[in-house]
Amino acid sequence: MATQQTRLLARAAVAPSVLMLFIWMIVPLVMTIWFSFHRYDLQNLDTYDWSGWENYYYFLTDPAFIQALIVTLTLVASVLVITVVGGVLLALLMDQPFFGQGIVRLMVLAPFFVMPTVSALVWKNLFMNPDSGLFTWISQSLHLPVVIWFTNYPLLSIILIVAWQWLPFATLILLTAIQSLDEEQKEAAQLDGAKPLSYFFYIVLPHLSRAITVVVLIETIFLLNTFAEIKVTTNGGPSTSNLPYLVYLTQQASDIGGASAGALIAVVLANIVAMFLVRLIGKNLEA
Repeated sequence: MATQQTRLLARAAVAPSVLMLFIWMIVPLVMTIWFSFHRYDLQNLDTYDWSGWENYYYFLTDPAFIQALIVTLTLVASVLVITVVGGVLLALLMDQPFFGQGIVRLMVLAPFFVMPTVSALVWKNLFMNPDSGLFTWISQSLHLPVVIWFTNYPLLSIILIVAWQWLPFATLILLTAIQSLDEEQKEAAQLDGAKPLSYFFYIVLPHLSRAITVVVLIETIFLLNTFAEIKVTTNGGPSTSNLPYLVYLTQQASDIGGASAGALIAVVLANIVAMFLVRLIGKNLEA
């Protein structure tokens, strides 16, 4: 049993790390809040002074803000639908015994370990290139019109790239959940003659509810910060600029105050979504 002295020693040992982590997190946040209330233009430092809520008003009334918010929510919702539905289907398939199961599982999970910038370059140059991409070759082989993805369907292209990256994560979590399904339940369903759809909707899907909720929560937190795929493929246009990219554009214009206000607005919106999902998870865990 730990004594009072050992507990004090343990707290003293971890205190420097906790203090360093606290400073590492708090200092940038405090500086961002401070700059958000100042007129701070890197190209005109003489104008640096207190601006109050002016930067927030400027960012929220910017016509690009609503568009960026719509793009952000569309991107998050679309990727979540694709990865959860696709993840459930892939998990069901991979749970079945077949030859080469280990290699197939490794190949399915591989995209999750590719860096976002690299995956965006791969899709841009190897798959969606209008001159030499794989999709162009397939369209020409089938005598179909060639699709110029990043011009005709820029947001859809980014959704496909991001979904390709996150589908393995959803599959891994859901496959683990399926494999934890009680064997007695499976045998009971088979003895009762349950049809495949009934077995899925009444046994498998309820069992996956917690895993699906965890997938949605974790993916949402990261998808709200999607940036590299947009920067590499469309550079923010046409109509593919989400909130992180809008903050980046504001910062590129040397408006540090406006970019700081935009970053804080994005953080607040992300926290609202996270709180909603945490409450959703809490309800599922209590069920």
